[in-house]
Amino acid sequence: MAYAVCHSLIQTVDRILNLDPQKYPISDEGKRQIKDLLAWIESIKLFLQKYPKEAAPFETDVSNAANQAEDVMEHFIYEHYRWNLKAEKMAAVGRPRNRTEILYDFRELDVVMEEISPIAKQMAEIQQQHGVRPATTASSGPVSQPEIDNDTVGLEEYLKNIKGLMCGQPSSQRQIIPITGMGGIGKTTLARTVYNEEDVINEFPVRAWIVVSHNYKVENIFGELLYALEQQIPDTLVDKSETVENKLHRILTLKKYLIVVDDLWSAKAWDDIRKAFGNPNKCDGSRIVITTRDESVASHVTASIPHKMKLMTPENSWILLKKKAFRDRELESDMEKIAWEVVAGCEGLPLAIVLIGGILLEEKMEAWGDIARDVKSAVESTTEFGKRIALSYTYLPVDLRPCFLYMGGFPEDHEIRISKLIKLWIAEGFVGNENEAKDYLYKLVRRNLPLITSLKPNADFKSCNIHDMVRDMAKSQALDENYERRLSIGHTDLTRLARAYASTLRSCLTFQPNESSLGGLRKFKLLRVLDVVDTDAYSLPAPVFELFHLRYLAFGCPMEVPYAISRLQNLRALIVRPSKRLRHHSNDNVDLPLEIWMLPLLTHLVSFFDLLPDPKGAASALKELLTLNVVKKLICTEQIMGLLYNLKKLAITYFGDKYPNEDYQLHNLHLLTQLEKLTLVVKKGSLLEKKAKPVFPKSLKKLTLSGWRFPWEYMKAISTLPELQVLKLRDHAFEGRAWSTIQEDSDDDDDEEEEEEEQEQEEEVGDLFDKLEYLLIQESDLEEWKTKKDHFLGLKRLVLNRCGKLKKIPEDIGNILELKLIEVDRTNDPLLKCVQGIRDYQKEFNDRVLLVRQL
Repeated sequence: MAYAVCHSLIQTVDRILNLDPQKYPISDEGKRQIKDLLAWIESIKLFLQKYPKEAAPFETDVSNAANQAEDVMEHFIYEHYRWNLKAEKMAAVGRPRNRTEILYDFRELDVVMEEISPIAKQMAEIQQQHGVRPATTASSGPVSQPEIDNDTVGLEEYLKNIKGLMCGQPSSQRQIIPITGMGGIGKTTLARTVYNEEDVINEFPVRAWIVVSHNYKVENIFGELLYALEQQIPDTLVDKSETVENKLHRILTLKKYLIVVDDLWSAKAWDDIRKAFGNPNKCDGSRIVITTRDESVASHVTASIPHKMKLMTPENSWILLKKKAFRDRELESDMEKIAWEVVAGCEGLPLAIVLIGGILLEEKMEAWGDIARDVKSAVESTTEFGKRIALSYTYLPVDLRPCFLYMGGFPEDHEIRISKLIKLWIAEGFVGNENEAKDYLYKLVRRNLPLITSLKPNADFKSCNIHDMVRDMAKSQALDENYERRLSIGHTDLTRLARAYASTLRSCLTFQPNESSLGGLRKFKLLRVLDVVDTDAYSLPAPVFELFHLRYLAFGCPMEVPYAISRLQNLRALIVRPSKRLRHHSNDNVDLPLEIWMLPLLTHLVSFFDLLPDPKGAASALKELLTLNVVKKLICTEQIMGLLYNLKKLAITYFGDKYPNEDYQLHNLHLLTQLEKLTLVVKKGSLLEKKAKPVFPKSLKKLTLSGWRFPWEYMKAISTLPELQVLKLRDHAFEGRAWSTIQEDSDDDDDEEEEEEEQEQEEEVGDLFDKLEYLLIQESDLEEWKTKKDHFLGLKRLVLNRCGKLKKIPEDIGNILELKLIEVDRTNDPLLKCVQGIRDYQKEFNDRVLLVRQL
């Protein structure tokens, strides 16, 4: 953690030295002290990175001193900021405030320098003795996104048995299938593998995965379960006015379902949630899978014999380690012997094998002997697996450690959205930008510390979590390194927290509804991150808008965004979204003030129900803004596009019934030359498509259209977008019975020259959708689709959902070599049979595996 604190301190020093000297005066002696401190800290940071083992004895002292120095300087900035605010208010009423002698000489830094300088000198001596050493692997070049292996080593027999219970008796009484075993043995891996099997997906019209951890709340579990199920059913199946429990009961009574209840810790937890699953005697083949460490819990839930998972055999352990550490590489005999020593030390626990494998993968082979000895030492010192798991932190490069510890602070079994995690890392100062954050994430994934739980349509990582045992290890390390002084995630009582850490806390994220806790926010003067989305509060206390250091602010709506937001001049991310309690009430409005244009560093503005205020000619460009999502009724004037010229992600919703005659000037979208992701939605029907014809920028990689009812001919403008990878067409985005990407033949068959010209033209359009990987058509009146494989050469996944009039697709689609998966609404029987026929043909004649998934 010392490395992260030094890195953060260097950033803070740089900010202080570049502040306006009129508003933040520092004496010459104070500047000299700061620069001396900077020189020492930079040298220490470099040593920590190059000599992590030699630096270990200094970690605590360096962390404490650097933390103290940063606290001193950030408090200095905050107090002067407060003084300036009061001075402005007094000047506004004709009472100018004379600045007294408040030159700050940072005498508190003398104590820090007395601690830091001898450490830096010792490090310099050690470095001189060892000579120049290259930096750790984490500081090497960027890493591409790792492939995610769904390893089933040693699970084959379990998989066969559980799939047989799920798919073998389609009309049997509902069954509960328990999976038991110790922590880290692979219960969740087994359940998730079964859950994602093609046969299992096609067997169950609705599926859901819920986690019941130690600190579960029944209402949260029911809400998450309902949210998952509602994505898979027609809107008419349930009445929106019903209670959550009644909705769940209705869905799970009418639909055949598969629900996984992961990480069930107690019999009481089961008794609390089982009422949500409807009639236990229904005979439609529904299944519930539970995973639990406690066999008594399994016997309480069901009389069925549990699938008790055992430790892996040495042979399977070797296969798993090989997959994780060296794959197809052949090892020299001495290295193979070391690898077998590692296998023996892991004692058959899959989690330990996976984590140690991640270390071996990233470390040079010269270090394997040390790793094997460390594993052996951990075995000899304890019968528990904790110390072996902790080795994954011991060998973690220092610049990755704060990012990992930050993840360990999230609640147990919490699914972390990667887009949010990246914003938090940037706000904390662990990384400088999104690309660097992704690079760090990929390096952590390669070490198997975060588990990727879902992917985006283009296969980018979408969400992740960390295993309970890894989380426990991270929390233990955080305590050892005094990390909790900077971070609070999930704390229910901020007032109590303030008494311990108000003067040092940098991040505060809450996950429990507790309105009264917000009153304590006024004491956290150094906050950089504040996420209170899921509290019950309907307003933020005024002192929040005086938190000068705040970089990330997220809260729930409906909640007012006051004009005082402009005071947060360091704010990078502003997120206003419905809390869990309001997830089904999306009509609540949150209006943004004109002052939103006065945040020069704003990078992400995510406010699901907001209007972007008219700048009225007084605004400056939000040159750092990369994300604007979702804004209502945005009129894309040249002025607005000019103020948002660096946008990469934009989502707009229009309400056609309210503003049917408005000209939204969507032809100006092409001025956003950096735009990569665009979502355009029309709600409640409209005639907008007759006036609002977008002109898309060539830079687009992801495009979502919903409700526009464009004619299919307009697809020509989209098909030639050179970078487009993902295309989602929802809710009659296009309208009409036929869509053809093929140039029509000439009526004059006798004119050979004309025929040749037509053929040439057809060849010219052969590179349509050149890079498209994912195509979704959902809710469409399309009846006929004419195309050929050459027009979708890169397509990997095709989704056709609720296209009731479309009975078949061209057989040539099956010849797209990149195509791996076709998903079709299970109620469209003719289309489903057509797609299955294409799959069977490819398997029989081309020996290709093409998956078909029923929706």
